Amino acid sequence: MTGMELIGLDRIEAATKLVGPAVRRTPLIAARVLAERAGVEVRLKCENLQRTGSFKPRGAYNRIANLPEAERARGVVAASAGNHAQGVAWSATTLGIASTVFMPVGASLPKLVATRAYGATVHQVGETIDQSLAAAIEFAEQTGATLIHPFDHPDIVAGQATVGVELLEQLPEVDTVIVPTGGGGLLAGIAVALEHLAPHVRVVGVQAAQAAAWPGSLAAGKPVALDKMSTMADGIAVGRPGEVPFAHVAQRVSKVVTVDEDALSRAMLLCMERAKLIVEPAGAAAVAALMTYSPDELGIGGPVCAILSGGNVDPLLLTRLIGHGLGAAGRYLVLRVKISDHPGSLGRLLAEIGRTGASVFEIAHSRTGTWLAMDEADVSLTLETRGPTHRDEVIEALEDAGYAVRVQE
Repeated sequence: MTGMELIGLDRIEAATKLVGPAVRRTPLIAARVLAERAGVEVRLKCENLQRTGSFKPRGAYNRIANLPEAERARGVVAASAGNHAQGVAWSATTLGIASTVFMPVGASLPKLVATRAYGATVHQVGETIDQSLAAAIEFAEQTGATLIHPFDHPDIVAGQATVGVELLEQLPEVDTVIVPTGGGGLLAGIAVALEHLAPHVRVVGVQAAQAAAWPGSLAAGKPVALDKMSTMADGIAVGRPGEVPFAHVAQRVSKVVTVDEDALSRAMLLCMERAKLIVEPAGAAAVAALMTYSPDELGIGGPVCAILSGGNVDPLLLTRLIGHGLGAAGRYLVLRVKISDHPGSLGRLLAEIGRTGASVFEIAHSRTGTWLAMDEADVSLTLETRGPTHRDEVIEALEDAGYAVRVQE
């Protein structure tokens, strides 16, 4: 890795001139609730409001725009389940170039429809992105189309670096930038831009704990593949860092941390409720880090910027994620309670719950089951509570009233 040439300021400046007029200058908004926790000013860089709903067009546009005319004439091809697909499709169409995208059979319907709407010819091949990528490589070999990698190319990294350039213009006093991280293109781009333009700024990467290839790779001194991944943050679920991003991240990123699934869903919920922003799980990773780690753990010493890297989330999945986030934030409480199977028992239980100030969201009452005695009934309840403290108060009140309570996680 030490022999790889790192991206210089000239390449970043060229990307800024090329990409800047084509993409949106995304807003930087204040996040008071996060600032109160961090003890310093916190801003959110809203790449979820970028064209196609993520930062991806920056790198894709820079890569495709730099292709020689002969390669442009043969078109471009990509493999992706979502944001990269849309970024390539939009960029190619904007530049008047044909694009083909291979997506897994199970790709989200909204992302599939959007990719086609941006002008790409879409083929659904395979159950996984690896199988789609194999088909894209075969297509490139057969047709001469240029394969546009989502993160592992200098032009991609230079394009993503424009986020860092913009950010520095919007918040010159920034001290720490926190970046969602998958293959590493965005993290590397921001880090290299700030290294050249503001080397004092600390850059922290964030990965989903259940898809965290970077900590092990950095420890090994080279990209190392994960055996398996399982996370709601599909946008950063990359099993092996790219060679080009790794060379830059290893030298220029201060730290990479991980966040769990509960933190990701709570971060999404916070963005919706407090910032009025729809952010996908991967896009909320930087906010999750601010909610998980102390300022000292993140090395925060001044104004912070959290990158919201994308907002493309299936409405059906969003509904489930909101429920998960409410549970993780202590706003839902799921219980099972045994009561006597006599008239009025259920009413007395509900009256006790009412006195706690909790609201019943769902209820199921069963009088049969091998786990029940002849004079017992089982009640499953989903309650709306006002947070973790109220949640504990409800449980304590029911136990004090003589109920055997089982909390369902």
